[in-house]
Amino acid sequence: MKHILLLTGLALLFLSCKRNTGSATQPAFYTWDEFAVGADLSYVNEIEDAGGSYKVNGKQQDVFEIMKSVGVNTVRVRLWHNPAWKQPLNNGKLYSDLYDVEKTIRRAKQAGLAVNLDLHYSDTWADPAHQSIPAAWAAAPFEVLKDSVYQYTLTVLNYMRSKNLVPEMIQIGNETNSGMLWPIGKTDSNEGWKRFTDLLNSGIKAVKDFSATSTIKPKTILHVAQLQDAEYWLSQLKANGIADFDIIGLSHYYKWSTYATMESVGKKMDSLQRNYNKKVMIVETAFPFTNNNADSYTNILSVENKLENKYEATPVSQAAYISDLVKTIQQNKGSGMMYWEPAWITSPMKDLWGRGSAWENAAWFDFSGNLLNGISFQKR
Repeated sequence: MKHILLLTGLALLFLSCKRNTGSATQPAFYTWDEFAVGADLSYVNEIEDAGGSYKVNGKQQDVFEIMKSVGVNTVRVRLWHNPAWKQPLNNGKLYSDLYDVEKTIRRAKQAGLAVNLDLHYSDTWADPAHQSIPAAWAAAPFEVLKDSVYQYTLTVLNYMRSKNLVPEMIQIGNETNSGMLWPIGKTDSNEGWKRFTDLLNSGIKAVKDFSATSTIKPKTILHVAQLQDAEYWLSQLKANGIADFDIIGLSHYYKWSTYATMESVGKKMDSLQRNYNKKVMIVETAFPFTNNNADSYTNILSVENKLENKYEATPVSQAAYISDLVKTIQQNKGSGMMYWEPAWITSPMKDLWGRGSAWENAAWFDFSGNLLNGISFQKR
């Protein structure tokens, strides 16, 4: 009997250790609402259709499950209004349209991941230098355009609800430093700032109205690229009557940033939170693990000199940079970090500028599609 009791006690102790979410066999990860660890996987469906695949130690696996296994809890995905320009490049297929985004969100939800839906309000890339109005809205006067933003945002959310795919977060525009829906919403005048803010308010109102009858109530994110532009941008939004939103979303790429150290990044994030009483999240960032290319498509990022005398283009430095950035964000009460296109590996995929990837050296996978060592987002 003593032997049986002893064995039973050891078994219970073993099971207790297995249940410990902080154990070596079952690491503890953040939940999305605790600290959003995001990966923008907008290209994945297109890459896989072109023949690309993802592996761990040479064994092919679902990339959404790979992301979950390293601690990613949120998938970011971009939505274009009508990206017809994609069809000639993909044998008639569209990507980053509503139905491709539906597929991405379904894959994310099936993996148990939250979603940040990034509405570009454009048929193509929207960023500080490009905010082209969708072709379908090109002739609309301003009041109709405001209603179009509202109706489109609400329609997308209602469609996702009909599929049980409501996102936990939603961006009202992408890198809208100089407004959106140009030329009407371009911030090149006082009137332009007011029109831009009115357009944002239309999108925000659509999300709030949707949330009134939705179990999942998406958090609204407004997005500006680079920390050095955030203060002026936010002050103009406030001065022009921006309605209530939830999260200040920032792009932070060292290549274009005047904030050269982790310390300066942290101080700026803290300042923005205190000045505007909003949660702050980095919704785009990246760092290369090599300066080499896997294909003929010219890469966007490289590291010519060590950053802060310690980060260079190696897998070890990439992992350290990401880890240190996460730590910096957390120490300054930031709400999350989302990495842009960590799965944009080289493949036969083609876009308007090249075939393969302009980002494969900043992905989380090597040139054979294997997950790099060191990518991990455990609780500390």
